[in-house]
Amino acid sequence: MTALADIAFPLRLSLQVALLATVAVAVVGLPLAYLLATREFRGKSVLDVAVTLPLVLPPIVTGYYLLLIIGRSGVLGRALTSAGLPAPQLTFTWQAAVIASFVVALPFTVKTARAAFEAVDPALVATSYTLGRSELATAGLVMAPLALRGILAGLVLSFARALGEFGATIMVAGNIPGRTNTMPLEIYNAVVYGDWGSATLLVVLFTVVSAAFLFGANRLAKAVTW
Repeated sequence: MTALADIAFPLRLSLQVALLATVAVAVVGLPLAYLLATREFRGKSVLDVAVTLPLVLPPIVTGYYLLLIIGRSGVLGRALTSAGLPAPQLTFTWQAAVIASFVVALPFTVKTARAAFEAVDPALVATSYTLGRSELATAGLVMAPLALRGILAGLVLSFARALGEFGATIMVAGNIPGRTNTMPLEIYNAVVYGDWGSATLLVVLFTVVSAAFLFGANRLAKAVTW
């Protein structure tokens, strides 16, 4: 049976990875969603497809692509080596789990926030420009507040997706006890070794934590948008 100490690490790591991945999603995904919602440019469709692909690809495939990019012999490693710089060891670390979770969670925020930005009344945006506000001020003071419900929904979905990420994580971060074993991986370990008592305990705990987060997020969304 899994001891309390054995549960604490994967639970803490899962929350840590999901939180950091969601912060990265907000930093990258919201400007990207705004760009896709308000601009027409060459390659827009390609960018949209690239961002959306992790939604339809099996996570194990996404993880394989990440290995080709961030592995020591991958695209990033070779580029840094060619430039005379040391290639960082990203694979099989908890940071790799953050990267994997970020990639698979990004589409949820981009798609949801983009739809929210596109739903903002163009007349209100035009009025803001007429009053002399810059595009940045209009985006921050007019569009973002009106799209806030969609933005929060996207970030909640991204956090939930990152929290439950398994396939891409096991490809790039591995399943190293005490280092990269998030809750989904720990549940997988328990099932593989036939420890059904531990698996049940972990599943129930993870379900309770996830449900509590969703409940809190829903309450927060109502408090912020009303």
